[in-house]
Amino acid sequence: MTKEEKTALIALPIIILVAIGLALAGSRGGATFAGIPVFVIGVALAFVMNWIAFIPAYLKQTEKFFDLMGGITFISVMVVTLVLSPVVDNRSWLVFLMVVVWAFRLSSFLYRRIHAAGEDRRFRELKPSIPRFLMTWTLQGIWVSFSLAAGLAAITSEKRLAIGAFAIVGFVVWLFGFIFEIISDSQKSKFKENPENDGKFINTGLWSLSRHPNYFGEIILWIGVAIVALPILQGWQWVTMISPIFITLLLTKISGIPMLERRADEKWGGQEDYEHYKARTSILIPLLPRKK
Repeated sequence: MTKEEKTALIALPIIILVAIGLALAGSRGGATFAGIPVFVIGVALAFVMNWIAFIPAYLKQTEKFFDLMGGITFISVMVVTLVLSPVVDNRSWLVFLMVVVWAFRLSSFLYRRIHAAGEDRRFRELKPSIPRFLMTWTLQGIWVSFSLAAGLAAITSEKRLAIGAFAIVGFVVWLFGFIFEIISDSQKSKFKENPENDGKFINTGLWSLSRHPNYFGEIILWIGVAIVALPILQGWQWVTMISPIFITLLLTKISGIPMLERRADEKWGGQEDYEHYKARTSILIPLLPRKK
């Protein structure tokens, strides 16, 4: 057994314990179904679905439906918690629609992208190893759980308030981030589809203001979801405000920007135009290019 496999086996129970802690905290003051907190059911579902999906993925040695499964998990958890919650108000419906629309758009976009590319290079070394590949699907479960934490609290909480300023502001923030992400992804896709851009990096459109504008949009939209949920949180439910913090740390410190920056440096590092672009362009927050 390799060092990486041992690390994965050690990390698995830790991740599960963290998820249990989140589920217990988020379920305080929340609705129950058959004596079980609906919040807990939602978190458990996020993991079970991905563990089941891991089985055919490992047997077929494929990652091609990994991103699609992520979107299906988000939507399934939203549907189940909405159905099992005894009271569904306008705030619940708003959160449900925000998450489902985002999940459907992103997962279908990523699914099409990986099928066009043929593979996701991140999984080359992971697929042959049961512990490491299982860890990947487990991490998707924790990603769904933490991302949805504030939204799940909004849907399952026994405290109810009429739609107000927080909901309106949160929706506007979400809509801005959602549109920003769509435009960013669309610009990059069109750039790559042009044969003249083969082997080049994108530095036009929103990508002239940020090296990762799609991630900026992603962070902003989850802040919007958290704002919608904010007024009804109480007690331990405040732990669910970790949702946008988790997304930000994930994309800026763990699997998002650091990984893509390394790949870009390996591919274009040392090229004058790339180094110029990197020096002048904000890494995340869209800003006018710095003068050099």
